[in-house]
Amino acid sequence: MPDPSAERDAVEAESAFSHPAVAPDATAAYGEHPDQVVDFFAPRDGRDRAPLVVVLHGGAWRAPYDRQHISPFADFLARRGFAVASVEYRRGGELPRPRGTEPVAGRWPETFDDVAAAMDLLPGLAREALPGADTRRIVVTGHSAGGHLALWAAARHVLTPDSAWHLPAAPALRGVVALAPIADFTAAEELGVCGGATAQLLGGKEHFDERRPYADPAALLPTGIATVLVQGRTDIVVPRAVAESYTDAAAKAGEPVWLTLLEDVGHFPLIDPAADACAVVAEEIEQLAY
Repeated sequence: MPDPSAERDAVEAESAFSHPAVAPDATAAYGEHPDQVVDFFAPRDGRDRAPLVVVLHGGAWRAPYDRQHISPFADFLARRGFAVASVEYRRGGELPRPRGTEPVAGRWPETFDDVAAAMDLLPGLAREALPGADTRRIVVTGHSAGGHLALWAAARHVLTPDSAWHLPAAPALRGVVALAPIADFTAAEELGVCGGATAQLLGGKEHFDERRPYADPAALLPTGIATVLVQGRTDIVVPRAVAESYTDAAAKAGEPVWLTLLEDVGHFPLIDPAADACAVVAEEIEQLAY
C-alpha cells in the first residue's frame, strides 16, 4: 500500500524544484575555491537601505545540491523588498562509501570554514555588490542543512576560544529564521535524518562525540540572538522532533526560541514560491528585519 506521507513529500518536492533557476544580479567570491561564492539579488522594488537576508541552501551538505535550487526562493525574497545574499559552500566529503549509496554529506572542516569566512566578509561584499543593502539589518535564513548552518553561524561566539571559528562577540545579526533545520545532531542521528548525514558531516561516527560540540547548534546555546524555527508538521525529511529537541535545549539554556509549526506542510513548501508556507517564512523574516 502506498505511503501517503511519502507521496505527499514527492509532490511537494516536485513543486519546489519545478521553478527554473533565477540568475543573480551579481556574484562575488569570498575565497579561491569555485564554491566560495555569494550570489546577490537586489530588491525588485528598487528599495534603498533594504534589509539584507543571507540564504544558506540545504541538500544534506551533499555535493549534488548547490545554491541553484534555492535561487527561486532568493528571488521571491527580493520581490518582497529584501536584498538577498545566497551563499555557496563546499559540500561532499571524501569518506569511502559503498558503491551505489548516496554522496557523503559535507566536508570537515571545509564546510564550516566556508560559512565562517562568507559571514565575516559578507558585509563588505554586500556593500560593493548591492549598495542599497542595509548591512546593519541582517537576517540569516537557511533550509534543512542550510538551517543548521544558519543557526551555527549565529552561535560562533559560543564556541570555545580554541576553535578556529570562534568569534569574540556575537555577530551583528537581527536574527535567524531556520527552516526545517537539522538543529540537533543527536536527535537527527537517532532518527536517521538524511541517511546519517550529521555523522558524515563531522567526518564519520568515530568523530561524532569529539566534534559535535563545535558543530551542533543544540550544543551552542544560549546565543542571545533572536531565533525563529519554521517547521512543517508533516515533514518526513527532517521531522519536527528535531526542531522540538532544539527548542527544548534552548529553554533549558534559558533562551526563548520561537517555533512556528505549519499544518499540512512538509519539508519543501518552506522554500517553494508557489506555496503559502513560503509567504509565512517571508513574514517571519520581515518581523525580525524591521
